[in-house]
Amino acid sequence: MKWRFVNTGFHSGMFNMEFDKDLAAQFSDHSSGESVLRLYGWKPHAVSIGYHQEFEDFDLDALRESGIDIVRRPTGGKAILHAHELTYSVVYPLAGTSPKKVYRFIHEGLLVGLQHMGIHAELSEGDPLYREQFRDPASVPCFSSSAKSEIQFHSRKLVGSAQRRFGTVVLQHGSFLLGPHHQRLTHYLAPHLRGSQSILEQHLERHTIDAESILCRSVSFEEASSAIRTGFEEFLGYEFEELSVESSSLLFTHLSEAEGI
Repeated sequence: MKWRFVNTGFHSGMFNMEFDKDLAAQFSDHSSGESVLRLYGWKPHAVSIGYHQEFEDFDLDALRESGIDIVRRPTGGKAILHAHELTYSVVYPLAGTSPKKVYRFIHEGLLVGLQHMGIHAELSEGDPLYREQFRDPASVPCFSSSAKSEIQFHSRKLVGSAQRRFGTVVLQHGSFLLGPHHQRLTHYLAPHLRGSQSILEQHLERHTIDAESILCRSVSFEEASSAIRTGFEEFLGYEFEELSVESSSLLFTHLSEAEGI
């Protein structure tokens, strides 16, 4: 299988989600069975909510005053505050496999990338109460619970991922925590959820971890993206073909102009 790679750098929440959807649509039209790995960041910082979540769960005025975007993801899962992190997305053909197997396969590739940073993480077996926790309306943050085959370090969640099928391919994207900034998500809950704020804060502190806490040093987007790319290539036994940002999405020019780039 041919793999392509693109690092789109830092863009707005709207740009990032539309770019992922456009990649999925483009590769779904291909019959060649190609896959693509994309790495990116968020500027300004943004809250992304799952496809079935409600914007009303968040204090939109407080987010606006803090200069933080809010956007809906095309995938499921719960909310994430994208601040000091590396986000990845993969578009992968489903021919002859299942979304669950793709989910695990992608995470196995990411694990090799993490090892290049000196982080020896593992795949979770899943929380037996995951489904109940996921349905709990108070369980707003993505990192508040773990499904099977998610990336953890000493039983604490390090990468949060979500997935959706688009025709013949699956789009999977996720957040690799570089620092503890994701915990501030609870500061932007809507008034009707603030009674759960302290509980969620404690839960996120106990059940999540980030690269800087593991390595006891600062970790940059550039370091993390280089390690993930190198590790993924090692895992695949295949050197990526570079995909130019401009050619990888028909929306690039339009969205960049909208951002004033």
